[in-house]
Amino acid sequence: MTEYIALLRGVNVGGITVKSADLRDLFESLGFTSVRTVLASGNVAFEHGGREASAKVKARIERALGDRFGYEAWIVLITRERLAAVVGAFPFDERLEGWHPYVLFGSDAEHLEALADAAGELDPGDDVVVAGDGVLYWHNRRARGIDSAFAKLAAKAVYKRTTTNRNLRTLHKLLAP
Repeated sequence: MTEYIALLRGVNVGGITVKSADLRDLFESLGFTSVRTVLASGNVAFEHGGREASAKVKARIERALGDRFGYEAWIVLITRERLAAVVGAFPFDERLEGWHPYVLFGSDAEHLEALADAAGELDPGDDVVVAGDGVLYWHNRRARGIDSAFAKLAAKAVYKRTTTNRNLRTLHKLLAP
């Protein structure tokens, strides 16, 4: 049995509404077990006992999301074990007052590299970005939030199909039993 976490990109924003109960029902209809949604931003923890490769599981979920909710779905599919390693490697003080702890996930290594390179020009008083193993760790000053230089860069259309970010607190909730 493999424990997975699916991080959906772009749901419950921009007119794409997916209710947690509907999302849970969809994953259960695909034969997954122990399905649990976390928050209303497209986070699903589940188990899969099949021998299907992760890439096929990911493609099957994306196709089902698109069919059911009428949008071009893209997800990050990660094992619970891998997510725990990513969270455990967070290089900043996640409890630092006045800062948001984020992890930016991506499916295109070139896009992650471009974002990491651009991060070298950021004001470290607002955004600090460090490359991790297939992710970017991002500390964002709360007072700047989505108006920060890195937030605006990461939101560019070129990155929308290949990246999604999550607050570290959400990732901890996904890892909780």
